[in-house]
Amino acid sequence: MEQFHLRAYAHIGDAVYEVFVREKVINITSNSKKMHELTTKYVKAEFQLETLEKLTEFLTDEEKDIVRRARNMPSTTFRRANQSLHRQATAFEALLGYNYMHNKERYREFLDIISPYIVF
Repeated sequence: MEQFHLRAYAHIGDAVYEVFVREKVINITSNSKKMHELTTKYVKAEFQLETLEKLTEFLTDEEKDIVRRARNMPSTTFRRANQSLHRQATAFEALLGYNYMHNKERYREFLDIISPYIVF
């Protein structure tokens, strides 16, 4: 199932998801402040948790296992006010990263599901 550690998948998932959001944002505005505001709105942990909840019904058993295992990884930052929220966001990022690395078609399916929730 895995070629990389789940943290690696979360790391790449964070990056590709942010690029996805930024691509949507630059089509809306060229104002730097507005771009930053819109991007941070959709890459923050709360939105990632909401999005993961929307994706749950579409997940395969293997993807559910990735989410569960990523969510249960020990946190790397002890100062976070809400560890549970951070872990859910990490699970979302790992899910995207895993599919980005191993199944681009499935990754794009997830982006298609997510797109309607990114409303400007």
